[in-house]
Amino acid sequence: MSQMQWEQLLAPVRLDDKTTEREREIGRSPFHKDFDRIVFSGSFRRLGRKTQVHPLTENDHIHTRLTHSLEVGCVGRSLGMIVSERLSDRLPGWITPADMGVIVQAACLSHDIGNPPFGHAGEYAIRDWFKRAEADGTGFLEALNPTQRADLLTYEGNAQGFRVVTQIEYNQFNGGMRLTAPTLGAMLKYPWTVERAGLAGKFGAYQSESRQLERVAGLLGLKRLSDHAWCRHPFAWLVEAADDICYALLDLEDGLEMGILRFEEVAGVLTHIAGGEPEDYARMSFENVSQRRRIAALRGAAMERAVNEVAATFVTHEQALLEGSLEDDLLDLCHPDLGWGVSEAKKIARDRIFRNARKAKLEIGAYTTLGILLEAFIGAAHELHFTGQSSFKHQRVLALIGENTPQTQWPLYDSYRRMLDFIGGMTDNFAVDLAQEMGGRLRGE
Repeated sequence: MSQMQWEQLLAPVRLDDKTTEREREIGRSPFHKDFDRIVFSGSFRRLGRKTQVHPLTENDHIHTRLTHSLEVGCVGRSLGMIVSERLSDRLPGWITPADMGVIVQAACLSHDIGNPPFGHAGEYAIRDWFKRAEADGTGFLEALNPTQRADLLTYEGNAQGFRVVTQIEYNQFNGGMRLTAPTLGAMLKYPWTVERAGLAGKFGAYQSESRQLERVAGLLGLKRLSDHAWCRHPFAWLVEAADDICYALLDLEDGLEMGILRFEEVAGVLTHIAGGEPEDYARMSFENVSQRRRIAALRGAAMERAVNEVAATFVTHEQALLEGSLEDDLLDLCHPDLGWGVSEAKKIARDRIFRNARKAKLEIGAYTTLGILLEAFIGAAHELHFTGQSSFKHQRVLALIGENTPQTQWPLYDSYRRMLDFIGGMTDNFAVDLAQEMGGRLRGE
């Protein structure tokens, strides 16, 4: 069976850049530049005001998309560096453990960069709004081809994230961040377009970025599965594992912090994942050290075990990863105790945290907020496209878009994408404030 090659999977060529950056600067490689470009971007900064699990919380200890992404990046960097050390005899001579670590870390930092306000609830709210618009016969989707329509009916944060880094940030619609192909490959959890999204609606690139997806796959030598679909880059498995480790363990901490979960049940799951209590834990309990510090000690031990086991599993299954034949998640292939612990953490989060009454109420509110915004912005784009002019109200709506205001000659799909770029880039608070003001709540300066 043919397989992908590390030499090509790690080649530091940039997307849509005229120069090849194999030359290492003093102090940083091309992959470190990727990391810097992501960190300094406005889209990354705005994650600090976007929901991770709990919308609009006032508790400073609760994770946002920003703190979650930073923590996932730390775990991902460790995974990349450990794997590099263990595979050093099979990797290109010019790649270093620091390079491998920062490729995975940069991809981890950007893995949620396309999430709309209110997290996954926001994704569903946007999808459902377009489904209702189609069912109600509004005409909003009639001029689109079936694949473009599917993109809108299946709004996907992963695909929006790929659009952000390849189109929107920095060199707008001229290469975006111009990241290296390995970082983009590691970021692509679902390297296919909506045609292969399945019932879960998971895909990695909209039709508007299909050329960029094809280009990345070609640069990396990813194995083609079908039209517009490729096997994952091996590092995408590490990014997914880092994300799973963090949200499984840290959601429990957030649940404890908000009083949804009890200390004993969180400590029990973390101890199971860690394979026992850390060395100093008995003393901490005896001295009545705060629950927050004891949970942090257990979480650290659990993460250390998870990282070491995932890295070892990656090395064990290197051949299957390069052949594109691996089907199970890396965590599922680790020691059964570890897999059980992570699954139990996810189950507790799903049954207790995600169904919390406050969270449910705020997510219902997210539907109202995004519904007001979509009605205004999609309505304005639709009117402009079909009439060549805008009502006074829609003129004011389009004025908020600035330089990205749609033009009358643009295809309708492109105009809608610009509207969704604007809405998807909003923070939770900005979306709520703008929707309330559009709904009639006016505030003076």
